[in-house]
Amino acid sequence: MKKTIVVYGSSTGTCESIAQTIGKKLNAEVIDVTDLTTEQLEGADNILLGTSTWGAGELQDDWYDGLEVVKEADLTGKKVAIFGCGDSASYSDTFCNGVKELFDTAGAVGATIVGQVSTDGYEFDDSEAVVDGEFVGLPLDDINEDDKTEERIDAWLPTLGF
Repeated sequence: MKKTIVVYGSSTGTCESIAQTIGKKLNAEVIDVTDLTTEQLEGADNILLGTSTWGAGELQDDWYDGLEVVKEADLTGKKVAIFGCGDSASYSDTFCNGVKELFDTAGAVGATIVGQVSTDGYEFDDSEAVVDGEFVGLPLDDINEDDKTEERIDAWLPTLGF
């Protein structure tokens, strides 16, 4: 059986809660990015990385050290999916920007990125997480659209091929 892990960085608990939900649905180990090791990354076949976006589109604070751990890992042959939390109303011009940093870093160390999501049904002005007309991962606005979170997760997970 292939091993799947869910790694998250969370300041207020929202991204942690979403990571726990995803972990239960996939029967996967859930890891706080502050506890992440290269061995955990390299020992997994499938990896989900989750972050919230802060300020003017910055990555969640714990991920700055976490990115260094990811950069040290060889993710060649690993499937990586990315999810993020953002506020599409208050920060419509930087919605889920943090997701793009995870995407860039995982791709740079050989990961096969899966789980792109259409922008249809989302209301925002701009996002670095949109590449070639699609989000590079699953964006979630659990502040303004919490009624859509579970439905979006349930629609996304089968597309990952885990």
